[in-house]
Amino acid sequence: MKEQFAKAVPTILQMCQPYFEYLESTARSYSSSLGTLQLSVRKRLLEISEQLALRLEQLVLMYASFSFVSLQDPDPFNVSSFFCGCFWLSEWLQVSVFRFCISAPYTAACLPRILYKKMCWNLDVLEEEVDARDRRRRQRPAYYFLCFRDMGREKAVKMKKVWSIGRWVPLIDRQHSSDILHSVLCPQTMVDLQPLLTIGFEEPSHTLATYLLVQTLSASPCAPLPCPGASREPLH
Repeated sequence: MKEQFAKAVPTILQMCQPYFEYLESTARSYSSSLGTLQLSVRKRLLEISEQLALRLEQLVLMYASFSFVSLQDPDPFNVSSFFCGCFWLSEWLQVSVFRFCISAPYTAACLPRILYKKMCWNLDVLEEEVDARDRRRRQRPAYYFLCFRDMGREKAVKMKKVWSIGRWVPLIDRQHSSDILHSVLCPQTMVDLQPLLTIGFEEPSHTLATYLLVQTLSASPCAPLPCPGASREPLH
């Protein structure tokens, strides 16, 4: 019985992926068929996306409370996070959204000890490689996180969360420095979080956090930019 419940959760999360993709891409993508006049429709789609994410999170937490599933990152069978949709910011930049069911240490080493993650955005920047024989496209990834710092523990008082959005930054240059999974699960911390936006003491919803990320990328010099001559045709 326990194995059946354990298999049910990933199946449910996978079944919801097409709905998240439709909701987020229709509401946020630059090429959305809604146009600029249907703001009320976009808002409603994002509200549905938010409610679906909250219900799935509650479901996963309930199953975890009965030890049917694991929420720990090092566990290869964990369901610590789930996909919440993707959208195109432009013809060369795609954003994928992921939400953690519980606040988790930023790295497996729990360093920095006061930093915890709640959301992750994968940004795929399309680039075009040209050699003597052919031209081919590749994706250059960038990673951003919604995190909070536990300021209370620094002063031995009640936890006080300061929420912010930051960019995943490798600290050293080695073979696996571009592999986020290797860095996050490595027992020694090799990455840091480059702060981009301080939000405050209240946790934002995942739709609001994504909106803030998009606004930050639009205004930040740290935002990924297309390389010269990059293709303007999105990969699907």
